[in-house]
Amino acid sequence: MKTQEGLFTSNLLGGNTENGLAIKDTPEIKAYSSQEILNKVILGDALKVLRKLPEEFVDMIFMDPPYFLQLPNKKLKRWTVKTEVDAVNDDWDKFASFEEYDNFIKNILTELKRVMKPNATIWVIATYHSIFRIGKIMQDLGFWILNDVHWVKTNPMPNWLGVRFTNATETLIWAVKDKKAKKYTFNKDLAKEFGIGKVGANVWVLPICSGKERLKDENGKRLHSTQKPIELLKRVILTSTKKGDLILDPVAGTGTTGYVAKTLKRDFVMIEVNENYIKGIVERFRKPLKIAEEPFPRSTKVNNYLGLEGGE
Repeated sequence: MKTQEGLFTSNLLGGNTENGLAIKDTPEIKAYSSQEILNKVILGDALKVLRKLPEEFVDMIFMDPPYFLQLPNKKLKRWTVKTEVDAVNDDWDKFASFEEYDNFIKNILTELKRVMKPNATIWVIATYHSIFRIGKIMQDLGFWILNDVHWVKTNPMPNWLGVRFTNATETLIWAVKDKKAKKYTFNKDLAKEFGIGKVGANVWVLPICSGKERLKDENGKRLHSTQKPIELLKRVILTSTKKGDLILDPVAGTGTTGYVAKTLKRDFVMIEVNENYIKGIVERFRKPLKIAEEPFPRSTKVNNYLGLEGGE
């Protein structure tokens, strides 16, 4: 994608806050201090930018990497109604091989481990297409997995072909940088409220991003094909950080991580290579987010959805 330098500078760097929300990485910049990127989104290649960040300065990382769905290079049609499926077919999700994808993930995770404080945690979300590969790479790099959390979608995309189960879940891996990590943040009371039952189970039931929450482009189409819901990031941030903590998102997409972090009185640093997404983030931040910190949905709704009894 061709970048219009002047447009980016005038419309983004000064267009949101007094000091500007977005900054652009350039080869001339050799390193960033934590203060100059605090509460900023950096336009640039994730790996190149990460290598310029200071060591051990973030409290939590949320990463939503490409899924590598390996979709066929053709339009997908529903068998019965013959309409086209609006699938994830973006260039950023395409890799030549598993080896290329694995190297991408490994290189990013290596840099993320370097910038994590000794007691920081990291969340990585993916579908069955890649989460198992990511988990192995994390363990090979020395990360210590604390939990996997299963996001059960109340409104998943239907399986139109009817030849396999509808994919109604995504998995989040929650980890520390090594087995020796101690005193990481875990707000167990909130975990009990967000999960099913009464024990803080690792199951979150909530809808995918839709309606007014989903960002649209100038043609009214969704800006990003895998935009994550605000409620998901709220749960991630509230259960694993404290007010004033610094959260890093190296592949920010539409910026939900920073958007929610700001509302919950956390600091953030985001990196995103797509200028259109950056523009969406800047526009999004013009409208302050108002979300309640109390759990949603309440456990009664969760238990009703799952057909369980004993909800409070």
